[in-house]
Amino acid sequence: MKKLFTIALLMCIYALGANAQLLYRITGKNLKNPSYIIGTYHFCPASFADSIRGLKEALQSTDIVYGELVNDSMMAPSKLPELQNMLMMPKGKNFSSLYTADEMNRINAFLTKYIGTDFTNPLAAAQLEKLNPTTLSTQIMAIVCMKKHGGNIDLRNAIDGYFQNWAKQHGKKVGGLETVDFQFKMFFQKSLERQAEDFLCLVDNEDFNMKCVDMMLNGYFGQNLEIIQKSLDLKLNNSCDETPEEKAMMIDNRNADWLTKMPAIMKAQPTFFAVGAGHLVGEKGVLNLLKKAGYQVEAVK
Repeated sequence: MKKLFTIALLMCIYALGANAQLLYRITGKNLKNPSYIIGTYHFCPASFADSIRGLKEALQSTDIVYGELVNDSMMAPSKLPELQNMLMMPKGKNFSSLYTADEMNRINAFLTKYIGTDFTNPLAAAQLEKLNPTTLSTQIMAIVCMKKHGGNIDLRNAIDGYFQNWAKQHGKKVGGLETVDFQFKMFFQKSLERQAEDFLCLVDNEDFNMKCVDMMLNGYFGQNLEIIQKSLDLKLNNSCDETPEEKAMMIDNRNADWLTKMPAIMKAQPTFFAVGAGHLVGEKGVLNLLKKAGYQVEAVK
C-alpha cells in the first residue's frame, strides 16, 4: 500500500524525530541570505498554508520558488498525450485480464465500497478497464482522502500547487529540480505485474491501509512529522511492503540528485523550495543531507 501511496502523493512522507514542523530555514556556508524548504502533501487544500507559522514571511523574503518540477510543464499540450498513454493499460490489454475471477470479486467489492461502482457495471467497466493499476489506485486514494475530510479537498487547488501559484501572482520566478519527462518515467516504470500486485495489496489489506491513511492525514494536518513517521513504519512484512530498491527510486536517489543542484540555486538567490514532505527527512533526507553539506537547518517557529 505504501508503494501506492508514495505514487499518489508524488508525495511520499517520511519524518524526523518529534519536530511538529513543515517549514525549515537554510543558512550558513556561503549563503548571503536564508533559503527555505517546506514539505507538501497533495491531499491537503491550499488554504492550509494559512496555518503554517512563518510561511508568508519566508515566501516574501525569497526571490524564486522551486518545486520538484515546474507544475505548468505537466499540463503542457505537448505532454498530455504522453501522460494519457502512461495512465492507460497497454494496447490490447485490459485491467481485469491481470487477475483471476476470485481476485476480481475482491476488487469489485472494494471498488463498490469506496467509489460506488465496479467492473460488473458495463458503463463503469468501459472506463475502468482502460486504466492501469497504478492509475486506478491513485484515483481511489484521492477519493478516500477527500471523503475523510468531508469531500472539501479540491485537488486542483491543493497545497503542493499553492507555492508556485503564489510566486506567479507576486511576480517571482519559478523553477523545478526535475523535468516532467523524468517524473513520467519514474512514476510509471514499474512492470504491469508489479502494479497488479500493488493494487491487490491495497484491496486485501483494507484495515491496515486505512489505518496508515488516517495516521498520515492526522500527522500532516497536525504538522506532526512523528505521527507520519509512525504510519510509514507500519509494515505487513510481506511483498506488499516497498522494497529498498523502490524506496531508493522514489526518494533516496532523487534527494541525492537535488543536493547536487540546490547549493548553486541558493547561492545565486534566496530560494523557497516546496517538495513532497517525504523528501525532507530521514538519514538520506534533504534536511540531513543539507546539514552534512555544511548548512544550518532549523525549523521556523
